[in-house]
Amino acid sequence: MIWVGAIIVVLTFAAIIKKYETRLVLFVSGVAMAAASGKPMAAVDAFSKAMVNPGLVTVICTVMGFAFVMKLTKCDAHLVHLLAGALGRFRVILIPGTVIVTFLINIALPSAAGCGAAVGAIMIPTLIGAGVNPIMAACAVLAGTWGSVFNPGSAHVPFIAKLGNTDVMTVIAGHTTAAVVSILTIAVLLTIIARYLKEDGSGESAVAATAKKDEDFKVNFLKAMVPVIPLLLLVLGSKQVKLIPEISVPAAMLIGAALGFAVTLTKVDEVAKQFFDGMGNAYGNVIGIIVAASVFTTGMQLIGLTGALITAMKGSAAIAKIAATFGPFIIAVLGGSGDAATLAFNGAITPHAPQLGFGILPMGSQAFIAGALGRSMSPVAGVAIVCAGLAQVNPIDMAKRNAIPMIVAAIISMFILL
Repeated sequence: MIWVGAIIVVLTFAAIIKKYETRLVLFVSGVAMAAASGKPMAAVDAFSKAMVNPGLVTVICTVMGFAFVMKLTKCDAHLVHLLAGALGRFRVILIPGTVIVTFLINIALPSAAGCGAAVGAIMIPTLIGAGVNPIMAACAVLAGTWGSVFNPGSAHVPFIAKLGNTDVMTVIAGHTTAAVVSILTIAVLLTIIARYLKEDGSGESAVAATAKKDEDFKVNFLKAMVPVIPLLLLVLGSKQVKLIPEISVPAAMLIGAALGFAVTLTKVDEVAKQFFDGMGNAYGNVIGIIVAASVFTTGMQLIGLTGALITAMKGSAAIAKIAATFGPFIIAVLGGSGDAATLAFNGAITPHAPQLGFGILPMGSQAFIAGALGRSMSPVAGVAIVCAGLAQVNPIDMAKRNAIPMIVAAIISMFILL
């Protein structure tokens, strides 16, 4: 029966790459494997159990609710303009600075496409005005849209924490070094590539393409700080820092939403509506994928495919490293989203990491980071299309330039974590 499962898995990811509805594909594939094993109702049980997982639902939904409030109050726009304005004063570091600023903003605004749109609308015209090639301008923004690896409410951090029976801040602390080294590597390599291709605008006169726009937008420092406060509270109260009493992710997000209301005086009913709309959006689009992935991984286990993969990986640590890194990475490049492949891998293989000679948290984080890096060079990712549209360039050209930095970063993170 294992070969049947292998065929279904291959067809599953082929369907995801072809842009069929991810949740439907994962769910149907999981049920098909469960049925082939003679236990179709086990897939339904997995579906029901994943729907009410408190460790995932509360965290992810409140983070997305907070993000919706930040968009309503425009606190996110103030943060973007504040960082972009500071960066614009130092033209020589525009490309690496844009990569890092986008990365930092993506921590507070975890949607890659949303972050790419918010930052790209400001930074892409600024880079082009400074003489940077439009393709490279779009690449610089796209290359930084994986900062959500530091967001406690991203789809993957609480999932990994649940697998490792720990808290989200411990997961984030565990992959901090790998992520920081990787983003710095990407910033440096993309700058070198831009210089080599003569696309960095060096020697050309800067044009204030967005000067009037920036002048018209008056940054309010207090509003700009609101999106950062929940993350700051979580860090200061984490087990690693302990400067304040430990605070839960939902509590931090509720405090942030309340502060957004307080500093902007937006109508309280609108704030409440957006917060709950965000929670609903998170359940449908993020939790929904996790639930479907749970059905998929259950099907893999029932049909015997998970056991076969673990047995194969036990023979070589190198195989396990490569699978955790380039499995999610390649699927993300081809399909434009690292979520399905990463959640499937972390649901099926990562719980057995100790048997393969690795820790659950390092392996889970590596699959997470690799999937995010793959998406950041994918020409079909939503965020890539957004950035390409803002720069009016071809996403394929962006993928060519981002390929080397992302592949190198994936390998570096693999050696650091595994």
